[in-house]
Amino acid sequence: MDTPNLTLADAAETIGQQGTVEETLDAIVHAARTSIPEFGHVSISERHRDGTIETRAGTDQLPWDLDALQYDLRQGPCVDSLEHEPVVVVDHLRHEQRWPDYIPQAAAAGVRCQIGVRLFSDGRHVGGLNLYSTDHDEVDPDTIATARLFATHVGVVLGHVEQVHHLNQALQNRKVIGQAIGILMERYRIDPDRAFQFMVRASSTGHIKLRDVAEELVTTSVESYRRRD
Repeated sequence: MDTPNLTLADAAETIGQQGTVEETLDAIVHAARTSIPEFGHVSISERHRDGTIETRAGTDQLPWDLDALQYDLRQGPCVDSLEHEPVVVVDHLRHEQRWPDYIPQAAAAGVRCQIGVRLFSDGRHVGGLNLYSTDHDEVDPDTIATARLFATHVGVVLGHVEQVHHLNQALQNRKVIGQAIGILMERYRIDPDRAFQFMVRASSTGHIKLRDVAEELVTTSVESYRRRD
């Protein structure tokens, strides 16, 4: 297992160097394909609070299509790894009996074996890693161990990147709201509290997010200023 561990270390370093969540997700699926070469088609799924599942990244069209099929059917390794078992392994896929609606279509697409692995970060479920092979009928036990280890690495990295993203988003929201408050203070000669309450009322009355109210106010003010010039 020395070579896979070295590959995983390199993959983790590559993934950790990415900036945005989207870049990190793309790095994860391509690193997985390199680290687990038996599976040439890889994707990342995310399960939302309302129960819907979406694919966030994929190495090629095949995983996107088969992920979507599983979401529509509400069955398959991808769905089960997110909702039931943390690791779902499918050997000799064309003979699999667990998902009667999904298997024939996956086999027709050329899939011969498949793995679904749930991703965690500090014990919190953040998504699923989906691995498809069109070259192998059986999944080696060492490959399963490598997939689980890879999922552990990237789950932590992905969780960290998402936390940073949410923090940056919160800071950006605060910046925009602060700009909008300043505009209202100058326009109506009011204090910061009254300006903020003005936006809160507009948000509540119009059923619009406070950030969107602030962005509209800032955008309108900038456009008005440019027209005057």
